[in-house]
Amino acid sequence: MTNHLLTDEPADHFSPLAQGYVLFRPRYPRSLYDYLLAWVPQHKLAWDVGCGSGQATLDLAERFDHVVGTDISEAQIAAAPSHPRVEWRVAPAEASGLADASVDLITCAQSLHWFPLEAFYAEANRVLAPGGMIAAWTYGTVEVDHEAIDALVQAFRTETLGALWNPEREHVDTRYARLAFPFEEIQTPPYTLSVQWTLAQLLGYLRSWSACGRYVAMYGSDPTEALAQKLLAVWGHPQDTVSISWPLTLRIGRKT
Repeated sequence: MTNHLLTDEPADHFSPLAQGYVLFRPRYPRSLYDYLLAWVPQHKLAWDVGCGSGQATLDLAERFDHVVGTDISEAQIAAAPSHPRVEWRVAPAEASGLADASVDLITCAQSLHWFPLEAFYAEANRVLAPGGMIAAWTYGTVEVDHEAIDALVQAFRTETLGALWNPEREHVDTRYARLAFPFEEIQTPPYTLSVQWTLAQLLGYLRSWSACGRYVAMYGSDPTEALAQKLLAVWGHPQDTVSISWPLTLRIGRKT
């Protein structure tokens, strides 16, 4: 099987979806950052790799003196909010432009599976300071606490979009268990992302999926429009909220 994580040129799957990322991608629990900080001896510089529009970067900026957020997508970086302690850069994961041994914490929030791993890990070891840590996390399949709504969302994911997911999606589905992680790894507690969303918020999130963007590019139509009518029939009032969650897997390690 071809290793799609070791291609020479990283693909930009998310520039057309940048605004959807800003508005509809969930933020991560505060307890996750509190846990990470307990392992990091200094809080001077963090590097958020594959930062998108800053879902993790901005939370890191509350805890570090300076944060560099990098992404290969110019559109994602352009959509990221300004912050006095954040420096946004368009850069691949394997070429940060950061100084040797300068970074206290590297984070890869829902992004590690897109990187050329061998080159990225070499870059991570180069820029990590002594005692520095690297953390990668991914959230799995969305779960809706409403049987009829969840059934429609899962059918949309597996049937409508099933053939359009990138091969890298396998690593999200297997919760990074098959990804190499050549660091002194530390066992971590489980986490869950939880939100209360309206129908419009859920649809916005679904439109931010890379497979949904590929569907639009291939067929010239938005597949969530038909889904919206089905969901509305079982949702109740569209401004009502439902509980939505994602299991989150965290892998962290110390520089070797």
